[in-house]
Amino acid sequence: MAKILIVDDEIDIAELISDSLTDEGFETLTCNKALDALNLIDESIDLILLDIMMPNMTGIELCNKIREKIKCPIIFVTAKASTVDKLVGFEIGADDYITKPFDIYELVARVKAHLRREERKTFIDNKKVVIGEFEINKESYDVFKCNERINVSTREFEVLWYLVSNAGVVLTKEQIFRSVWGNDYGDIGTVAVHIKSLRDKLDEDEKYIKTIWGVGYKFLKEVRNDS
Repeated sequence: MAKILIVDDEIDIAELISDSLTDEGFETLTCNKALDALNLIDESIDLILLDIMMPNMTGIELCNKIREKIKCPIIFVTAKASTVDKLVGFEIGADDYITKPFDIYELVARVKAHLRREERKTFIDNKKVVIGEFEINKESYDVFKCNERINVSTREFEVLWYLVSNAGVVLTKEQIFRSVWGNDYGDIGTVAVHIKSLRDKLDEDEKYIKTIWGVGYKFLKEVRNDS
């Protein structure tokens, strides 16, 4: 079930959108203040509907801050209807722009379309993973980042495959070691060595392979946009 955050200082509009999306089977969170919305932003949010004209912090400012945290689709829902306003919205990171007053059925349809598009960006089966900038093929042991082939060792590939096939899940060093090395002789410390090697080759900015201190590692389905 997709989780959608609705940020609008007009309570009636926020509730109308929330009720309509809930009827379609989505989980919704509503927030009437931009500053409060920042506390709700995390990787569990699949899509954000965002007003522009709000007190204390505009939707434009909030969009910039959201883009520092997560990369999910953002749809502006606003009375600001000029071409310049729309261009600014797209420039700072919005994925779509709906003007008020709006047709609620069209809004719901656009939400569904963006969520379908996001689902197509991540493909995982028992032979191939496509996620973010990566395409990883288990049959050929090929790893591509931004369509460029990256050379990795067999063991590095096996560690990477285990991470990406469990994307979004925190995996302990013990789980990784047991899955990749099995009954082979080795030291669990070699997990960290292989993680470092993978980062050096694939993820120098550590956008995808995250260390969860005291637990293990997680491969993110969505990454921070620090640009």
